[in-house]
Amino acid sequence: MSVKQHFEEAYSVLEQFLSNEENFNKIEAAGALMVKAIENRGKIISCGNGGSLCDAMHFAEELTGRYRDNRRALPAVSIGDGSHMSCVGNDYGYEFVFSRYVEALGQENDVLLAISHNGQQQQGCQTAYRSPPSLPLTPVWR
Repeated sequence: MSVKQHFEEAYSVLEQFLSNEENFNKIEAAGALMVKAIENRGKIISCGNGGSLCDAMHFAEELTGRYRDNRRALPAVSIGDGSHMSCVGNDYGYEFVFSRYVEALGQENDVLLAISHNGQQQQGCQTAYRSPPSLPLTPVWR
């Protein structure tokens, strides 16, 4: 595939995304959940696998950092601690990496933002919902 073909493919995907109003409704709803969490003294916990983990880390960094304007830091953390991931992966299996983290640090009013580039991650992020039922954590991605 040529460089031009890669850009044409990206353009086609963007056009498809833009043509579906439901995509914008979902993004706005997710944003509203996250705003409500922060207003209620919760935090955003983000996670992802592979390149999606990098996006999850960047998302949390933008909330705790500056982003576009000077403002107070917003409560956010990504599940990307290599020692945690290695320990839990070794002791319990990789499918428990995110759920164990949420079980340990998730609190009432928190929101879980699970990022997937392809929407097909069966392992990891989806299993973050295995956290205890007593934990009222709001998932953004399913």
